[in-house]
Amino acid sequence: MTTTDLPARPGLLTIDASPERRATADVEIVIPVYNEEASLEGSIRRLHTYLRDRFPLGWIITVADNASRDRTWGVACRLANDLEGVQAVHLDEKGRGRALRSVWETSQAKVVAYMDVDLSTNLDALLPLVAPLLSGHSDVAIGSRLASGARVIRGTKRELISRTYNFILKATLHNGFSDAQCGFKAIRADVARALLPLVEDNGWFFDTELLVLAEHNGLRIHEVPVDWVDDPDSRVDLVTTARDDLKGVARMLRRFAAGGGQVPAGALPEPGDQIETGLAAQLVHFGKIGLASTVAFGVLFSLLAGPIGSFGADIVALAACAVGNLAANRRITFSARGRAGRARHWRAGLLVALAPLPLTLLTLAVVTAAGAGSLFTDLVALTTANLAAALGRFLLLRRWVFGKAA
Repeated sequence: MTTTDLPARPGLLTIDASPERRATADVEIVIPVYNEEASLEGSIRRLHTYLRDRFPLGWIITVADNASRDRTWGVACRLANDLEGVQAVHLDEKGRGRALRSVWETSQAKVVAYMDVDLSTNLDALLPLVAPLLSGHSDVAIGSRLASGARVIRGTKRELISRTYNFILKATLHNGFSDAQCGFKAIRADVARALLPLVEDNGWFFDTELLVLAEHNGLRIHEVPVDWVDDPDSRVDLVTTARDDLKGVARMLRRFAAGGGQVPAGALPEPGDQIETGLAAQLVHFGKIGLASTVAFGVLFSLLAGPIGSFGADIVALAACAVGNLAANRRITFSARGRAGRARHWRAGLLVALAPLPLTLLTLAVVTAAGAGSLFTDLVALTTANLAAALGRFLLLRRWVFGKAA
């Protein structure tokens, strides 16, 4: 661990994880805390154990102490020194939004997330929360206690307040997401850096403002139904928080009415500029799509071989499957969506997809010349030829066609 004795910027003290850990983390999980000396250690050790033993991605935990008056900072420092992958940040000013902003703005991870220190949300929801962000499918992800499939244990008063607040949001700001307040959220780091300068609130309304701005700018919000158990020792002042939230809603209505809330042109990543997908994941997706294409090719070839002959059936079936295969690999395997590079992807991708055609035609010619031609032997021979060419097609797609996404 590296201790920064002097603030990196005014009011900020840090105890950092190793530079290697910070540079290779896929996800940075921030735990904002205020006067949590009693529960902090147990929660962080529980989270650390879960991530170490069951979470398949690179991670780092950051305890963000926003102006605690008890021994929270001391506990956070001890945890950062005792546990690999845990670091601590102390701010002199209070505010959950301020704590998240301070960490997220400088994070080196691909995705930044946060959860409440009480770990009310079942940790098994973490991977479904961040996976769509790492794959490039979504820009923001939220845990929802109000979505279908969620299982929630909490008192009637809190349930009523939560549902009333989210109803007010929908009635005034017309948002599409279901739960603004669940303390279990993640966002692509590049998207966060574009949105955070627009977020004015540094307290509890920070979450809502970030989500509304994301939706206002056309970003994709993914919802994960969560299992959630209410913390009876919550430090949230419900009356003050509700009042501040309503003020925040009114402020955003005025802002949007004046034409504000737009991210400057070029600040957000282009739709096609997705986060890297690892080689192993790409191979899995490519294999699944290839299997579906092989089945489709077999069906088409079998239907067409009689009417137009084996050679014509090979050409038509391969061409038809090439289009579907390329579309699926572009979207799923290499996470290249939107208009960015689309024309070149299709031009180059179809050349690669049709590259096995000379090999399959030659294979058919050899089988026919050997007098072994039949529907079954033709299919076996063509499938073998296509499989032999599959690795070459994958490498060409990855390095030449979708080089930026790969």
